[in-house]
Amino acid sequence: MYALCVGFFMTLLDTTIVNVAMPSMQAGLGASLNDIIWVNSAYLLAFAVPLLMTGRLGDRYGPKRLYLIGLLLFVLASLACGLAGSSTALIAARAVQGLGAAAMTPQTMAFITHLFPADRRGAALGMWGSVAGLATVSGPLLGGVLVTHLGWQWIFFVNIPIGVVALVLLALWVPDLRPGRAHRFDVLGVVLCCAGLGLVVFGVQNGEHYGWGRVAGPVTIPEVVVAGVVVLVAFVLWQAAPRNPEPLLPLRIFRNRNFSLGNVANIAIGFTVTAFFVALVLFLQTVPKLSPLMAGLVTAPASLMSGTTAIFAGRWSNRANAKVLPISGFVLLAVSIGTMTFLLHDGNQWVLVPSLVALGVGMGLVYSPLTNISIRTVDRSLLGAGSGIYNTSRQFGNVLGSAAMGAVLQVVLAATGDFTTAVRATFWMLIAVLLVGLVAAVAFRPVTPATAPPGSAPPVPDSGRAPDPGLPVPRSS
Repeated sequence: MYALCVGFFMTLLDTTIVNVAMPSMQAGLGASLNDIIWVNSAYLLAFAVPLLMTGRLGDRYGPKRLYLIGLLLFVLASLACGLAGSSTALIAARAVQGLGAAAMTPQTMAFITHLFPADRRGAALGMWGSVAGLATVSGPLLGGVLVTHLGWQWIFFVNIPIGVVALVLLALWVPDLRPGRAHRFDVLGVVLCCAGLGLVVFGVQNGEHYGWGRVAGPVTIPEVVVAGVVVLVAFVLWQAAPRNPEPLLPLRIFRNRNFSLGNVANIAIGFTVTAFFVALVLFLQTVPKLSPLMAGLVTAPASLMSGTTAIFAGRWSNRANAKVLPISGFVLLAVSIGTMTFLLHDGNQWVLVPSLVALGVGMGLVYSPLTNISIRTVDRSLLGAGSGIYNTSRQFGNVLGSAAMGAVLQVVLAATGDFTTAVRATFWMLIAVLLVGLVAAVAFRPVTPATAPPGSAPPVPDSGRAPDPGLPVPRSS
């Protein structure tokens, strides 16, 4: 578990560590605001789109092998990012880095769901959620230190020693789970999913760049977005088609109410966290003109509280009334962001710290309990697909959050010329998204051993537990 968390931390760290370096990268590479936002979005998009497929590849060839391939790809791409001499080269290297992260991430949850019985899974997911929360919001602090003292390139070079440690721990500690059966690959589903998501994100993020008009020839931004939505609808229809023997997205899994609601809430938290920290760090370096290090220090309390809270929240999430945790988390997130909307100014930024502490607690209350509630009652035969879908929904939220944040910032800046007003508009958008997540959390059905559906993984004693014949069997590597 500890070995996997090192690599998992690294992949999520790179979703936010670039935030604090954006102004430095923009100046150093001579890039536009839209180009620099694409440095983040390219990674998130390449991370999100293949997750459904890489989860299945892990089922077929073993999660350890896929994790190893992804880790090697991620480290090599990090080196390319640090050596990039233009925004185009950096965006391309970030996309490859995202592919490596996509290969690694589903395998971490696969190990948790296969190796931990249901009554111990909450604690394991607590650690997993703690790592996710800590990595997502500690990026600005570490990035601030590296950018201030070494340069923006080192936010990527730092992945190389971390990756080497992860490789050593993987070889020494992680068992080689062998798949129980081979999977067919839904090639058409992969193509439709990639094309649909790519078109939607491109249209939303680049709308202001093209004046919400013509992109090339007769093609306009609205047409690009509509085409993306149509392709995604076609993807869903193909997943439901009887001719598709093993769909990438088995729609029957969404009959599970908690799983469906959990993915809605998951999109909301991914959307909010990504957009909030990108917008806040850009504000801190643009309006009050804080250094990268100081901007990271201002956001550090959220990192500390999120990681600490998630550990305990994961353990508490095994209780029947566990939905109180994500409900409280979403409320805290909305209140803290709403408060900061009125506190943004060009003076002393330490007035934001109490709200950031509350925001960190809210994130910790959402991350691991939400995962446990969503996955706990999924049928065992769908656990692999379920973990892939759940990871995809979080990253899909990250991508949409980055794209929507970029669009709002550029639109409001073009209309008002005031960066503070643009960030406030972004925060109001995030509060609306959080309300969607809150409604989903309120609608969760309480889960106890007595109410768990047939075929799910109910709690069982640790001692004397026979190996499940439907799960992969660990072998020494």
